[in-house]
Amino acid sequence: MGRVAARALFIGALAVVSLARAEPAGAPAPRPLPARIFADLDDDDADGVADALEPWTAASGADVIPADGVTAVSGDAARLVGGGLQGVRAGQVTLELGAGARAELAVVALAPIDAAGRRLDLAASHASMSRVLPPGLAPEGAPPDADALAWLAVGPPAALPARITLRSWFADGRALDRLEGVALEAVACPPETRLGLACRKSPPIRASTDAVDREHPASRATSILAEAGGRIAVEVDGLKASSIRVGGPRDTPLGPLERLRARLRVHVVRLAPGGAPAIGGDDAGALTLARDQVEIASALFSQCGIHFGLRAKLDVEVVDPPPAHLVAVGCELGLPASGGALALIAGGRKLRVATRAGQTPAEVASSLAVAVRAAGLRATLSPNPRARSGALPTVDVLIRGAGGARVPLAADGETPLSSDATLSACLGAVELADGLRHFTDYDAAAGTVEERSLVKAYDDGDPRTVEVFIVPSFTKLGRVGESFLSDDGAGVMNTVIVDRSAVRLGARSFVLAHELGHVLLAMPGHPDDYGVDQPESLMDSDAADPTIFGPRRLSVDECVRAVRESGPRAPLPLLEAWPMTRARP
Repeated sequence: MGRVAARALFIGALAVVSLARAEPAGAPAPRPLPARIFADLDDDDADGVADALEPWTAASGADVIPADGVTAVSGDAARLVGGGLQGVRAGQVTLELGAGARAELAVVALAPIDAAGRRLDLAASHASMSRVLPPGLAPEGAPPDADALAWLAVGPPAALPARITLRSWFADGRALDRLEGVALEAVACPPETRLGLACRKSPPIRASTDAVDREHPASRATSILAEAGGRIAVEVDGLKASSIRVGGPRDTPLGPLERLRARLRVHVVRLAPGGAPAIGGDDAGALTLARDQVEIASALFSQCGIHFGLRAKLDVEVVDPPPAHLVAVGCELGLPASGGALALIAGGRKLRVATRAGQTPAEVASSLAVAVRAAGLRATLSPNPRARSGALPTVDVLIRGAGGARVPLAADGETPLSSDATLSACLGAVELADGLRHFTDYDAAAGTVEERSLVKAYDDGDPRTVEVFIVPSFTKLGRVGESFLSDDGAGVMNTVIVDRSAVRLGARSFVLAHELGHVLLAMPGHPDDYGVDQPESLMDSDAADPTIFGPRRLSVDECVRAVRESGPRAPLPLLEAWPMTRARP
């Protein structure tokens, strides 16, 4: 957080104290001293220690108010540092101004209070995203929102603010949202409060994931947009009074979840080589919309403290549908050979591989790879799981030139690609004019040849990254997204494919976030497949509702599952720790 500019504070009965001293003619007038400052108990330098509790440095980012003419401070509620005043705790101090002049200064502390009445440490803890409906819409008898935070102001009675403003920021520091005019009501102070101090408290404030949740009449006055890794700050009369980081749920079986990051590689696919991209109208529009979609997914998964990366650093590109670049031996059925040959032209070189009765697709694929390498080209074997309707697992042979670039593949004139009566072979090309041919329940584990051709053309070889493809459409009406999970023997894994209509659906279904949920939770099904329908759950199987009751919520149990299945300690970690604080030197 940047340092908030100091300004004079004029409030009701609080007088502003000016320096009582003669200034030389033409000298600038001294800046008036405020009658109230705020305890600097947040952690602007992100080292895990409250700013007021550590030695001050010019680079600490601490909230310091200029203190012209102040020579000393009597009392422990504030201190003089770097030529300014820094609040340390709620209370009152006396400012020594020289020549016997003095002024009184009130220090007010603002701290967040959770649903159980506990005060959160601004440096060690964090706010978390709301995952339930706001009061008035929640079911009767539902427990209070465990993630909402009230703000408690403690200080001299006359110095307590009547209203506060809340502001929020994205994880990269961009301004996100503002909630003004939040009233504070007088309340009894906590038992440990010093004598002579009073307290006022706000209603519980929800950290919302999206505009629909934020702007509903039931939540508009007590909600603010936020995201994991960002901040929520409290301001009084334009002056920053406190702030807190935003992370995952604070109370889980795994302990507090702070922030984790998944690395995405997003590919917006053109309808045809050199043609229009699937979304956005042109390349620039496609990149903007794709980043928007990832940002929306980050906001929703902030409920779990999961983020998909800073907007400016997202790996997003517009790509052509790849030409034929692999040979799918066995296509999708994987029948054994009965005798014949495979014939094709690769990079201008004729290749012919004989097949023998009883050979498996894997054996024939290995023979083809040998022939490819003998022709001076590169061959990579990429096995696939057996489709439910298949006989044996199929194998894709990815063919590249000696330098690694794709080379054109084609049938050898009128000669069939496979003359074997049972063992088929297919050239893996992507033709999107009629939509992407997608998997069914019978070949979901392997995917179709066209899906495999698309994904394997742009695979980076790192299973810890999640590949995301945005295509113009699928062949089947109603299909808007699908995902491939990590599994033993999978040729395609940790991959999400959504189409243009998924982007158009927006908050009706949050398709990209939903499909990413399948990958991160390692959940091939849905929580309502064999249970009660949960239309408010992001992972519901069929929810499509653009209102606050629609699919946008993730439970703590789902967050825990994501960390266990994909977190840093998982066998294949898709999520890496992304600390919000830095190690102290």
